[in-house]
Amino acid sequence: MRIICRSVFTTLVFGLAITRGWAADNVKETALEGTDDVKIKIRMEGPTTADTPLQVVCLFKHKESGDKMLGAAVELDKDLHGVISSLRNRGEFAGDALETLLIVPPAGTIKPKLLLLIGIGDESSLSLERMEEVGRVAVREAARLGAGRIAFAPLLRDQGNSRFGTGDVGRHVLRGLLSAYDTDRRMQKEGFARPYTLEEWSEEAGPAYFDDTVDGAKKAISEAKALIQDRSTKSFTSQ
Repeated sequence: MRIICRSVFTTLVFGLAITRGWAADNVKETALEGTDDVKIKIRMEGPTTADTPLQVVCLFKHKESGDKMLGAAVELDKDLHGVISSLRNRGEFAGDALETLLIVPPAGTIKPKLLLLIGIGDESSLSLERMEEVGRVAVREAARLGAGRIAFAPLLRDQGNSRFGTGDVGRHVLRGLLSAYDTDRRMQKEGFARPYTLEEWSEEAGPAYFDDTVDGAKKAISEAKALIQDRSTKSFTSQ
């Protein structure tokens, strides 16, 4: 049950660049306005250097034959002294669909204050609907933790999977997140949820996928607005 790390030169170079070599003020970024006053950012940055209260990453279900890990996924585990691969090899975080595990990074490891692992199940079962569920889980866990800013790296390419375009993946994750946050906001108004404000969602994307991720985010915002407008305005307790 050991993790197998395979890499190619270009992927490794990129992973090293986004996790180690770029200062925050040199990071390429596109800012968008989401629903419910949520600031949306697409950043050419990796999950080890993001200045955020909560970093979220996705992991496929562990394979007995070993998990493919490239670039940023390798560096994330390395900077955390191998805790992710250790948990997976021991069967203590399997990566089942929507399974979550919160890691508190020790001082001197990665920059995010908290790291949330979200399982996405068997690689063969990956779907865009699953990624939309990931968005819902991410914002609900953030609300539970009181994290007003979230950074997100799907890490699908860093696990060797290219089944869906990065823009489509980001689009569905963000749509799920925005719709779930709108539900939470309306529940707050009726006293059914604790006060919580999602200020910012930052999606991390590499150079080859940056523009596609921006396009996907724009579509997600438009679709979330339409979904929210179609929702009932009645109280949750109305019969």
